[in-house]
Formats: sequence, C-alpha cells, structure tokens
Amino acid sequence: MSTPRILFVCLGNICRSPLAEAAFRAAAEEAGLEAEADSAGTGDYHIGKPPDPRSVDTAAARGIDISHYRARQIEAEDFRRFTHIFAHDRANLADIRAVAPGDATAHIGLLMDIVPGREGAAVADPYYGGEENFADTWEDVSAAAKALVARLTATAG
Repeated sequence: MSTPRILFVCLGNICRSPLAEAAFRAAAEEAGLEAEADSAGTGDYHIGKPPDPRSVDTAAARGIDISHYRARQIEAEDFRRFTHIFAHDRANLADIRAVAPGDATAHIGLLMDIVPGREGAAVADPYYGGEENFADTWEDVSAAAKALVARLTATAG
C-alpha cells in the first residue's frame, strides 16, 4: 500500500481542521503508521494566518505544537495529491465535491463517518464558543484520528 496522504477540511482552516491534522499526526506516530497529513479550508477567509489561539492552546495542552500551521484554501491539486479528503460537516463536504476536478483520485468523505456510532455527524465547530467547545472538538477529531489510523493500519497489514 502506498503512503496514506490525508487532508482535513473545514471552513476557514483555523479551528477544526488544524486540530484534526494534529490529532491524526499524533495517532499515526503512536501507531507507527507512516502517513502524511495536512489541512485546508473551503473558504479563503484566513489564508496565511495561524490557527485560532484557542486551537493552539487545545493542542498544546496535549503536548502538540500547531502554532506553525498556516491556513490555506483547498486547491485542485489536493484532489490528486491526497488519498483521502475529509470534510468536517455536510456543508463543507458539498463544497469540496462541488470544486473537485474531473480527474480527482482522492476518496472524499465526512470525517465522523469513520467513527462507529457517529456516522453523519459534524465535527463540533468551536469558533463561536469558549474553551470547552475546543475540548469537545478535540474529542471528536481525536476519536476520528484513532479510528482512521486503525482502519489504515488494518488495510496496510
């Protein structure tokens, strides 16, 4: 199996998707899975900006530094470069599918669909909430990261 390359996508790429990228990187490293990860947004609101300070703090509380991440918008090449593109909610999933080029090779899906019992659910969007909302988002993306690593490890072995 080739190296899995995962792209996590939310709206602005400053809250949910950077946390998902961080959670996946940590879970993959812990499992010894060689994989690549990145994150992007469907919108262009925050291109070049660091993650929301609350996301940085949430990751840091778990020993992960995401302060160097920078927001970017999904682009056509992503659909060929990545093996999987995961949206964090149905609106972003629809937006991703709408801009997918005809020669896309990436599997496109909803991130929480890989978590048993959470199929169809959105990753909690913490942007308008407080610290506790970011903790909820971390729980969602961490569960998804562990499930994804387990699935990728099972298919690799």
